[in-house]
This record gives sequence, C-alpha cells and structure tokens, in this order.
Amino acid sequence: MSKKIEIGKKIGVAGGGAWGTALACVAARGHSKPIPIYVYEPQTAENINERRENVDFLPGQTLPNNLQATNEMCALADCDCVLMVAPAQFARNAIAKLAEILPTHAMLVLCAKGVERGSLKFMSQLAGEYLPESRLAVLSGPSFAKDVAAGLPTAVTLAAADSVRGAELCQVLERPGFRPYLSDDILGAEIGGAVKNVLAIACGIVAGKKLGESARAALTSRGFAEMQRLGLALGAKAETLAGLSGLGDLVLTCASATSRNFSLGQALGEGGRAEDILSQRLSVSEGATSAEAVCALAARAQVHMPICAAVDDILAGRHDVDTAIQNLMARPLARE
Repeated sequence: MSKKIEIGKKIGVAGGGAWGTALACVAARGHSKPIPIYVYEPQTAENINERRENVDFLPGQTLPNNLQATNEMCALADCDCVLMVAPAQFARNAIAKLAEILPTHAMLVLCAKGVERGSLKFMSQLAGEYLPESRLAVLSGPSFAKDVAAGLPTAVTLAAADSVRGAELCQVLERPGFRPYLSDDILGAEIGGAVKNVLAIACGIVAGKKLGESARAALTSRGFAEMQRLGLALGAKAETLAGLSGLGDLVLTCASATSRNFSLGQALGEGGRAEDILSQRLSVSEGATSAEAVCALAARAQVHMPICAAVDDILAGRHDVDTAIQNLMARPLARE
C-alpha cells in the first residue's frame, strides 16, 4: 500500500527557471519548513539565497524566506513530493537522477511542457522508464510564472493515474491563489501543454506581422482543432483538451507577449531570425524545441497539423515567414 502524502510533508523543486521558482513560491506559502529548490546555475542559487530574488529568470519578485536554493540535487533526497520543472529537452537526465535518490513513496510531479526530441516521448512516458506510473503526476494549465509567484489567482490541471494520490497532491499544493483540478488523463494534459507552445509561436508571428486580431482569433481556433486531432489520435480525452491544460493554456499563451513562445513568434514576425533570437535568451522557449517533435508525432499518427508544420518550417529555415503564411492561406478549402 502506498504511503500517503500528508499535508505539511516535505516538498522540493527541481529546476530554477522562472516556472520552477514560481512553483517553489507556491510550495513555500503556508509552510514554515524549508523548501529546497535545485538550481543548475551557481549564481542563480546565490541570488535566491542572498538577495531573495531570482535575478536572471524571475526578476522583481521577492522570494519567501523559507525557499532554499542549492546546486546539489541530493538536497531533494528526503522529499515526499518533487516538482520536476527542468525543460523538456533536459528532463531525462534530471528524472534519472531523481529516481535514484528519492524515497520509494515519493511522488514526482512533471511540470515541464514539451516532447523529447528523438524518442518523441512526453514527460510522463519518459519518466515511466525510471518510475512506476503510480508515482507520477502532471501539472499543467494557464499559468504565467510571474502571476503564480505573486500569488495571483491561478487554476491548473493536476493529472495522476492514481486518483487517491492525485487527490492528496491537490490538497498538498492548493493555496488561496492556486487551485489544482484533478484529472486522470495524464497524456491529455501533456498534449495540450506541448502543442499550445508551438501554436503560441504562430500567434506571435501574427502579432509581429501586424495581421490583426481577426487573424489571431482564427489561428487560435484552428490551432485548437489541430490540438484536438492529435490528442484524440493519441488517446487523450476530449474534455481534457477542452479544459485548463488544453484550451485554457492555449488562450492564455496565444494572447500575451508575456509568453516566451508568443514573444519568440512576435520577434520572428518582425523580421528576426530564430537562431539569433534564441541565442540572446536565457530562458527556454519550449515551443521552439518541441515543434519538430510535435510534427513528427503528427506524421506518425497521420494527423494533419498545418499550423504547427508551418512553425516548424520557419524555425528550421525551410520557409520564411511570408512564404509560410502564403502556403497556409493557399491550402484547399475544407469543412470546419
């Protein structure tokens, strides 16, 4: 019988970017116990501990005093629950290390949104190589790091195969400004998060090219149709795709330059080159690293995703922005 995750037990965070820091703030609220956060960059850990601010990734947000940054992942070894927030393309190494050091009852909550290149695996599938499904959960939904860190009202999906442990996790993570909704559709929650990042780049391009709000609304709607097609083909539930982790996250990310993926697309639409834009950023734009994998998944499932394919073509340098737009608009007419 699995050990219950009691409220007040130790929570840790693996990943010191903006999202990891924001979730660490959530964990620290209402807790007097130290909340360890594993950070890769030594200077970032020093800034968190001494300045109470993640200067590089979440500037301007004062961090709770009980948040303790470390460059040693072993600091998470006695946690009952770890939020894994390393970017998708770096997640395998982090998950493998956590699987070695965590107690056998500990839950791993996967908070990165993306698909691993090469294997074409979502984070839960990747983690399933190292941990049993009963110890995994996925947290996803419409949530900007700065809003979550500031304690502004946020609702997310928490998906877990084990509904009992999932409900316990919701209680562990719930705060006055942070409300998790329980789901048992792990893959559905992940598909929404991965696909919306690619679609947000497309909506950013629309903004950068000044193509108008009507174009952005159409792109968001047709993008959601692509998300649904892929999700249903891969076994996701329709209600998950229409919920917080699917449509909810898509609406947020496709409407604000606060999104790293939207702002990447906006810069592309204004004439920038993908490699130049990305080389100047500290934070990862998951859509840029997942676009190729999402399109490969679509091809494997024989699902038509022309908007995501256009984004992948632009990022890979196969088409410029104008050509990609022309190709999309010149496609044969179809039923909605």
